[in-house]
Amino acid sequence: MFSIPVVDPGAQRRIEKLIRRIHPTCPVHIFRKPIIERKTRTFIDHFPGTVMFAVKSNPDDDVLLAMLRAGLTTFDAASIEEIRLIKRFSPSARIHFMHTVKSREAIREAYFDHQVRVFVIDTLDELHKILHETNLANDLEIFVRMALPKNKEAAVDFSAKFGATAKGSAFLLHEARLVCSKLGLMFHPGTQSTNPDIFYSGIKMASDIIIRSGVTVDALDVGGGFPVPYPGQDIPPLSRYIDRIKSAVEDFGLSHLDLYCEPGRALCAEAGLLVVRIEQRKDKTLYLNDGIYGGLIEAAKWAGEFRFPVSLVSRHPDLVPDNAPFIPFRFCGPTCDSLDRMKGPFPLPAHAAEGDWIIISMNGAYSQCCRTNFNGFGLHKVMMVDF
Repeated sequence: MFSIPVVDPGAQRRIEKLIRRIHPTCPVHIFRKPIIERKTRTFIDHFPGTVMFAVKSNPDDDVLLAMLRAGLTTFDAASIEEIRLIKRFSPSARIHFMHTVKSREAIREAYFDHQVRVFVIDTLDELHKILHETNLANDLEIFVRMALPKNKEAAVDFSAKFGATAKGSAFLLHEARLVCSKLGLMFHPGTQSTNPDIFYSGIKMASDIIIRSGVTVDALDVGGGFPVPYPGQDIPPLSRYIDRIKSAVEDFGLSHLDLYCEPGRALCAEAGLLVVRIEQRKDKTLYLNDGIYGGLIEAAKWAGEFRFPVSLVSRHPDLVPDNAPFIPFRFCGPTCDSLDRMKGPFPLPAHAAEGDWIIISMNGAYSQCCRTNFNGFGLHKVMMVDF
């Protein structure tokens, strides 16, 4: 069973007390600042290079500020909106524009208005586009994104959409070397990569491509995909991933390169809680005020892959029986779309009823930023807490 949230008992009691005090009638995202700061510092202290936060996973203002306070200085942005957001909080932040297909307007604004110098490509057309829109700038830092073989041990294979072949990557390195001040190679193993060896094999492939290109490469970005321990998944500790990365750069003669990584989920998922309310119960199905078009998109998308810990906060705690049995529930969201369902199972006390709240833990990545206002159910609140 995974009904017990990954929250220490003291924090759990404080969260329950907070919920009963504010009595939320709409979904509430709660982010725990100490966890964000701790996760950020752990990566910075142990990764043998520069840590970038993948902003797409959680662009909340307070989350970004917590990471900046923890010492993060570099960010992975996929759009001009994310670049604007980062620069608003930290004008001196270093940004890597990581999307391999960028609009011409975004390239121009990033370079001339926000001093972004690092751009990623996986085609020659994209390189030409960057050169044209930056007026043949002589201070460009270009990273070539290579595709890895399909990673069956990731929730999503990120090479399915982006990345050049080995031959294409070598060619792009050769062409980019002629026009950039700093040249890098990068890959991404995929979301929630559960096998640290994927980083070792990815770095080996990068070494082979660099040799094949015949040019000097200055940097290597090993991407993100660092997993978090959702219940039911056997996840190696972060130290295993770091050790495999260190071993690979040493074994393949790449230790002289500037090294980067770009965790997203790994820095923010465990810091997030989503509080939802039960609006109706039909046997073992709970109808909630949030669903897959809101903060529970991953609860449906990753059904069977990983699940989120859940716990119940009763509206009438004095009436809760001692040692109440747990039963498996299904969730339905508030919209009129029948796709808005999450089969779970989500084990909760058998007395769960209308008006009670459910805390969904480890929900700090992709939850708030992927929600929509579909059917008019987009209203929600966001809170940052210091515990």
